[in-house]
Amino acid sequence: MSTERTVQSITPAVLHRLVQEGRAPRLLDVRTPGEFRTVHVPGSYNVPSSTLREHRAELLSHLDEEVVLVCRSGRRAREAEQALTQAGLPNLRVLEGGMNAWEAVGAPVARGPERWDMERQVRLVAGSIVLTTGLFGLLVPGVHLIGTAVGAGLTHAALSNSCAMGVLLSKLPYNRGPRTDIRTVVSELRSAS
Repeated sequence: MSTERTVQSITPAVLHRLVQEGRAPRLLDVRTPGEFRTVHVPGSYNVPSSTLREHRAELLSHLDEEVVLVCRSGRRAREAEQALTQAGLPNLRVLEGGMNAWEAVGAPVARGPERWDMERQVRLVAGSIVLTTGLFGLLVPGVHLIGTAVGAGLTHAALSNSCAMGVLLSKLPYNRGPRTDIRTVVSELRSAS
């Protein structure tokens, strides 16, 4: 018997239709502020995963209607959904396929300055480390083991569906963008009610 809970989701096409009809649910984008500024669903609120987990009790009283959680591909939104469900918030859904799928169906987006997404940054850093240590390993015995450790980390990231390198990269100023202030988010949610 499986104890895994099924996450409720909504397709981009259905959400797009609800938006067009003026019946859009609350949209919480759980990506980093930098990712959000690059591209997001118009009318969505940026509440990064870490902010959401830390302040979920404050958010609960301002999220009494249906809420759709958005991220790049759906993984972070599912994690946020679990955190909010555990805190007692019903009526949660996750946008299937995240912003990738939203853009693929041609739904409208708000764009800001272009930034590399987190997955691309991880590939750059991991590939650079492996390449550099592989080349230096020809001159300095044992340096290649650093690349091996990165490979082991990437394997673990794939198997556990988590990424320590992505978490570290998200803390860089490039990815943080303007800090999300929970008071501002709550104020925006309150004024939109």
